[in-house]
Amino acid sequence: MFEKYRSVSLILRIIIGLAVGVLLGTTVPTLTGIGLMGDLFVGALKGIAPVLVFFLIMAAVSHYQKGSETHFGSVIVLYLTATLLSAFAAVGASYAFPVRLDLTKVAKTAASGPKDLGTVLTDLFNNAVTNPFQAVASGNYLAILFWALMIGFALRLTSAQTRQVITDLSEAITNVAQTVIQFAPFGIAGLVFKTVSAKGLAGIARYGQLVALLVGTMAFVYLVLYPLMVWVMTRQNPYPLTLWTLRVSGLPAFFTRSSAVNIPINLQACEDLGLNKKSYAVSIPLGGSANSGGAAITVSVMTLAACATLNIPVSFPLAIILCFLTALAATGASGIAGGSLLIIPMAASIFGISNDIAMEVVGVGFVIGVIQDSVETAVNSASDLLFTATAEYRDRRRAGEKVDITAAVRGAIAKERGGAPAKDAVQRAAVKPAE
Repeated sequence: MFEKYRSVSLILRIIIGLAVGVLLGTTVPTLTGIGLMGDLFVGALKGIAPVLVFFLIMAAVSHYQKGSETHFGSVIVLYLTATLLSAFAAVGASYAFPVRLDLTKVAKTAASGPKDLGTVLTDLFNNAVTNPFQAVASGNYLAILFWALMIGFALRLTSAQTRQVITDLSEAITNVAQTVIQFAPFGIAGLVFKTVSAKGLAGIARYGQLVALLVGTMAFVYLVLYPLMVWVMTRQNPYPLTLWTLRVSGLPAFFTRSSAVNIPINLQACEDLGLNKKSYAVSIPLGGSANSGGAAITVSVMTLAACATLNIPVSFPLAIILCFLTALAATGASGIAGGSLLIIPMAASIFGISNDIAMEVVGVGFVIGVIQDSVETAVNSASDLLFTATAEYRDRRRAGEKVDITAAVRGAIAKERGGAPAKDAVQRAAVKPAE
């Protein structure tokens, strides 16, 4: 029975779960127990994801050999560049289509956020050296990354048998995470039911202009700006890979609203593409914390909307400072659902906006979060996969290999559907030219 269930495409099952959630949310909104499926699904993913990331990075680093082919440099450059360019795109969109907020009617409160860059940097460094067991238990991905790297490098000095044990544990935990992912349609049905039953289909209609600006900017970034980056790096048509990553990674992330819990899906997608596991085993978890283009857009747009509401002039130099500050602060926010909103008070502080007003803006963010945070997470998570693949294809091309990205995507689709041609297609995607 379970194998028959798994034989159906995960994307199709997710779409069915979405439709069921909407139907139940509109017809029987009082059956609150249905939402429990969503809570259990997200809870299970959040529980396994920190452990998965910890062991994946340890295993990858412990087997790293000096001179072996990895693509960390290219991946990191892409992550940082994408986050900064996303902030610039958000500022440009806010200048072109200014939005004013109705702050006086927002009574929601939120947790206190950082107010200055020094606080952000201090918190980042302090979080990075948190007790590793506490980090895994609390889902502190900065500390998980730091300690996994440290322990992984230390494991390089141990015996091959010890390193193999870590690898076996990593694979076992990955299998557990993949099993949890198979129940995504039920979880998504529960999550959608909770949203529709609580807010209704038109529950956020009065914030439509702000939502349109945010979603439109994110769509422009992912469908225009990011493909341009891919083309510059690979000199090939970027859209087969761009659209595939959006479907395979972006759609599930849209519903789970956390890049961290979408890590197992991205890892499987990298395997389907035939990428180098030594590289993506680290770059995908790293992207869950460090690749934050969607978060940079949210912070920039919301901050400039507050400035427009308060009639605060935004000079070009201040806008540039906002872009760099947002790109820096957004790093680390994408691993947590709604994490980017608490960066807003820090960004707003450079325009002299008081913390009380900034927290009202955060309140608006929570109101529209059902769409804003979902789209933001889809952009962040899908681009983790997009840039991991792009970095490897770019390095292969520079090394003199023939790389056919379209063939690689076709091979991944065939493998996703269980088709036999997958292996051959992946092999055709990267073939060294004859000597």
